Amino acid sequence: MPLTLHPLARTTPRTRAELQAEDPALSHEALARRYGVTAPTVRKWRERDSTADRSHRPATLHCTLSAAQEAVAMEIRRTLWLPLDDLLVVVREFLNPAASRSGLARCLRRHELNTRPVEDKGAPVVRKTFKDYAPGFIHVDIKYLPQMADETARRYLFVAIDRATRWVYLRIYADQSEASSSDFLRRLHAVAPMRIEKLLTDNGSQFTDRFTRKTKEPTGKHAFDRECALLGIEHRLIKPRHPQTNGMVERFNGRVSDILATTRFRSREDLQTTIERYVKLYNEHLPQRAIGHKTPLQAMHSWRKLRPDLFVRRPKNQTGLDT
Repeated sequence: MPLTLHPLARTTPRTRAELQAEDPALSHEALARRYGVTAPTVRKWRERDSTADRSHRPATLHCTLSAAQEAVAMEIRRTLWLPLDDLLVVVREFLNPAASRSGLARCLRRHELNTRPVEDKGAPVVRKTFKDYAPGFIHVDIKYLPQMADETARRYLFVAIDRATRWVYLRIYADQSEASSSDFLRRLHAVAPMRIEKLLTDNGSQFTDRFTRKTKEPTGKHAFDRECALLGIEHRLIKPRHPQTNGMVERFNGRVSDILATTRFRSREDLQTTIERYVKLYNEHLPQRAIGHKTPLQAMHSWRKLRPDLFVRRPKNQTGLDT
């Protein structure tokens, strides 16, 4: 194995061994003059048992995160495998606002969590991407929420995400009826900064009457279709048994599932507040790799400068729930 010496080393392993073998009666100063080094260098090597250079890493590492905070951050990484930038935002928001990106990266390397494990390294990586669209192409889906102790029935999370900017809007309803889906669409249309041109949903009865007919074709008379027509929105449906077509909103629902699986909620209000705080964090603070490591809000500002005709109102930060 090749030996690597410190670039400023004045001694070799042979010289160090000779210093260690010298008569203990000889002074450090005398040996320093003989070997052309300093007395502290002679003292150092005579007091050591090895001739190898030691690590220059500090014996005590001063970390911004406490041991408990570091343990929580590493468990979040191990459980959710958030990217470094996303993990940094979560750590600053909930654990320690003074945490740095470089410090967090060193923590990940120290715990061997800096790279995600690959089960089959030999398998080819196939990456499928969505067709590029300007802001205004919205994916919509519904997610079941767990029933809380103070509830008599479960509730449903309606989620909408813009394909180009990854901007998310959501709302919780007591049911998943036509009335709820239509109300969600009206509220989405009222708050969306961009002009909604197209809207993609699955084939659920909340969105279409496609499978109530033998022809398996929608009539356009469903309440949701009528609301889309009233608002000038083209309603598109995914291919049956192909939920991956709506994978963008499905992936966001997966993020929500991770939060639900790792958080204990005291009540329905606690659950709703946590989800609303997360979507605010997602829209305004979590950079997305798919849009050039920008947050959805930053992406909307960039698009608005480039194509102001696509927007009906100026994107702006929402007031925090705790301010």
